[in-house]
This record gives sequence, structure tokens and C-alpha cells, in this order.
Amino acid sequence: MRVSVLYSFGVLIGTFLSQPSAAQNKPVVGLDPAFDALISPDAEVQKIKDGFGFTEGITCVQRGNSGYVLLSDMWTNQIYKVTPEGRMSLYLDHSGYTGFDIFRVGMASPGQGPNEDKWYQIGSNGLALDREGRLLIATWTGRSIDRIEKNGKRITLADRYDGKRFGGTNDLIVKKDGAIYFTDGTGGMRKGANDPAKELDQRGVFMLKDGKVSLVVKDMPATNGLAFSPDEKYLYVNASFRNFVRRYEVQPDDTLTNGQMFFDISDSKADGITDGMKVDTKGNVWETAPGPAIVVISPEGKHLGTVRLPEISANLCFGDNDHKSLYVAGRTAIYKIRVKTPGVSY
Repeated sequence: MRVSVLYSFGVLIGTFLSQPSAAQNKPVVGLDPAFDALISPDAEVQKIKDGFGFTEGITCVQRGNSGYVLLSDMWTNQIYKVTPEGRMSLYLDHSGYTGFDIFRVGMASPGQGPNEDKWYQIGSNGLALDREGRLLIATWTGRSIDRIEKNGKRITLADRYDGKRFGGTNDLIVKKDGAIYFTDGTGGMRKGANDPAKELDQRGVFMLKDGKVSLVVKDMPATNGLAFSPDEKYLYVNASFRNFVRRYEVQPDDTLTNGQMFFDISDSKADGITDGMKVDTKGNVWETAPGPAIVVISPEGKHLGTVRLPEISANLCFGDNDHKSLYVAGRTAIYKIRVKTPGVSY
């Protein structure tokens, strides 16, 4: 399949400006007729719960006809459980950093207002479920991949590559055969790449399989979100603040080859980054992006349309029993958008 970049962020902005004023107030902006089959032009962005510090890692958990989302709050160092009705409860305390010297970990993020001090991201980041339904945590400041067992016990699955500690485990995804792919950078340390606690120079995508950690993507200077195509023949990897997505071919032994540029908005000057992403059952990629927005990209790399968001958002997941509710982790709130095409459930 040929991958091409057919739209830039400049086209996206141009499309916004060319819409009538009434249409500008609607969050759904279609760029291709195929977009109408994915989401209604009149779909609304509903706020489910607010009051958070900096949310990340939102993951949908479905148990029969009932479900909920789990999410990290990187400021409070906790994982919360939120129902579709907005009921919230604490799921896990000290989800990222489990020590006591919180002034030496976690990169700074700006406050929510012009007169607020900076806060530090000391909590966990990405979340996922393994094939047995156990919660996996990219601990960020914990610099590891952890798992919560069925009895509630927490264990560390990986915290090093080639004997050196990770710098800030970010996002993760689980293949159907149980292989875990995750990204790592330097954000888990207070001074980032210049922190004296830094051990690992290599950033990229790592794979944990059969208890062994291997480096499977090393040609990207920064990595963040991950998503498989529905048939798991491809793994999409985005580049965080560099604002592009690459696509890799998944080999029978789960290694990755033939990385190609899939979607590039590196020229964007808007707030936000390529962060979390998910894939629907038709293979379209739903990517958080500058704007703030979600951009929807066809398997061929074509920008089909955009969902504008109330605030910068870091991650998303498809949930509810029909997998047609898109839950979005905004900076301070959780949002829900109904779509027409179900998402792939991980």
C-alpha cells in the first residue's frame, strides 16, 4: 500500500477560515466525503468530567454492557476511574513516581492560567490492558513498565534496556500475541536530557516480549503515541512535539521494518502536539494534534477531516459496548464524541 501525505496543517487552517461562521462553531470539519461515514457533521463534544490537572493515557475498559475509562493525572500522580455518566473514583495512588523526593522527577508543564506557577508531571502516562485484562502502566517518572495483577499486586515488567534505565516511559500498546510495544524519552526526569540521572541515550520504540526488551524503532529523534492497524500488519508511531507520524511494517517475529512518513504537520504553529492515537475498524487513524484537534487520516495517509477540541488533548480511546464512543483526555477534562464507525478495541 502506498503511503502519501496529501494534506498539511496549512490546508487544515485554510479550511477552517473558509467555512461560514455558523459552520466554524461546529467541532466536526470534513475535508473528504468519506469523513461523513465516520462521524456525523453534527456530532458534539460532550464534557464528561472536569477538574483534573493534566490527564493522559485514557483507556476504555468494557465489561459486558457496562464500562468505564481509566486515566492518568500526571500532576496528582494518580489513576482515576470515570464512568460514562461522569462518576469518578480513585483507582491507583502513586501511579508514576513511588518515592518521596518529588522535586527531582517529572518535567515541568505550564499552569492553567497566566498567573499560575508551573506544575510537574510526576504521575504515570500511558495505560493499556494486556490480553488477560490486567492494567499495564507506562510509569513516566517511575521509568518503567508496570503491571497490576488480578490480586492488586504491582510488579515491574521492565525498567532497563541494555542495563540502562529508561528516561520516561510514555505510551504503550499490546499486540494480540502479547508483545508489548512502548515509547521512552527523557520526560520522566526533572532536567530531561540534561538530568544527571539519565542513563539511556537512545530514544525510540521498545518491545517487551518473553521477558526480553529490544529496541525496534531507532530512526526517530522523539516518539510518543502508538497504534496498530486493525490487521496488525503496521504500527503507527508519532513524533510528539515534532508533529508527524511514521508507519512501520510488523514482521512475523514482531520486529519492525520499512519505516515511512505517513502524515506530516511539522509546519504547524498551533498549540498541541501529535500525542495519543487510535485506529478504527476501517483502518483510519484518529490522532490528537495541534489545534487543539483530532485529525482523522485514511490508511493511505489522506487527511479526511478534523474534530476540533475545547482544549489541548493528549490521548483518546474508543469505548462503550459498541466501540462508537470516542473518549478524549483533555488537559483538565474528559470528553466524549459519538462516531459512526467503531474503533479497534485494545
